[in-house]
Amino acid sequence: MLDVCLLGTSGMMPLPGRWLTALLTRLKGSSLLIDCGEGTQIAIREKGWSVNPIDTICFTHFHGDHISGLPGLLLSMGNSERTKPVTLIGPKGLEKVVNSLRIIAPGLPFELDFLELTEAEQDIEMNGYHIRAFKVNHNVICYGYTINVPRGGRFYPELAKENNVPLKFWSHLQKGETIEFEGIKYTPDMVIGAPRKGIKLTYCTDTRPTQSLIENAKNADLLICEGMYGEMDKLNKAVEHKHMTFYEAAQAAAKAQVEEMWLTHYSPSLIRPEMYMSDVRKIFPNAHAGKDMKSTTLEFCDED
Repeated sequence: MLDVCLLGTSGMMPLPGRWLTALLTRLKGSSLLIDCGEGTQIAIREKGWSVNPIDTICFTHFHGDHISGLPGLLLSMGNSERTKPVTLIGPKGLEKVVNSLRIIAPGLPFELDFLELTEAEQDIEMNGYHIRAFKVNHNVICYGYTINVPRGGRFYPELAKENNVPLKFWSHLQKGETIEFEGIKYTPDMVIGAPRKGIKLTYCTDTRPTQSLIENAKNADLLICEGMYGEMDKLNKAVEHKHMTFYEAAQAAAKAQVEEMWLTHYSPSLIRPEMYMSDVRKIFPNAHAGKDMKSTTLEFCDED
């Protein structure tokens, strides 16, 4: 299962009761953070989660409201006695940007490993999940991220017996091992069925509607998507600054056929996003106005 917490929902600047946009996920002792605006480390503490297990930090782009909280977070992680390396993922130039910010956060007790994105879509495997970064359409290079938690096939004793697999090899094959014994090769598919549906989470902010968002969010369990403006008369402003309205985000969610959508990255002038949700739900019924500390646990579907 994947724990998900929307740490902050504000765009451009933090507000009382609304930190800058950031998302934290947890899976089997590993924590992944997407974006790190000012106040992110405080939001994590408010949630009651620890900064110590954060081993991956993804950045959508290098505007201040998405990365300015990094020095403080890294210092807090160092003070939490973390010594294991941390992987940072983001657009080209990431290492230079982070090293500039680290002028005020030198001497960390852990290494930083950098993975700079250079392709329109890029896949990364780590810590039991699959990350796909995909370019979106903002006024600087910007990426969305999809996190997939795969789920292997079910073990079938009857299949193992049908394939004459010796009992002593069953557990090894369940772990994905291939075994050769007395001239016969035994493979995992001789005891395990087809892979089952995993968990899929897509996070996208600071963009105009794009086909890359729709394709990469396809059938996601949860889409967390920017909705900079809820007011109907703000479409021209959204186009000018390359952001999305609530209604454009809802249209993307509907086209991608996601299970659920949370809106985030609100304009500082947008005080009560809930006011606009009835119109949003006419486009995509399972839409929700994100708020700081909004959390859920995504679990594997029960299957017979």
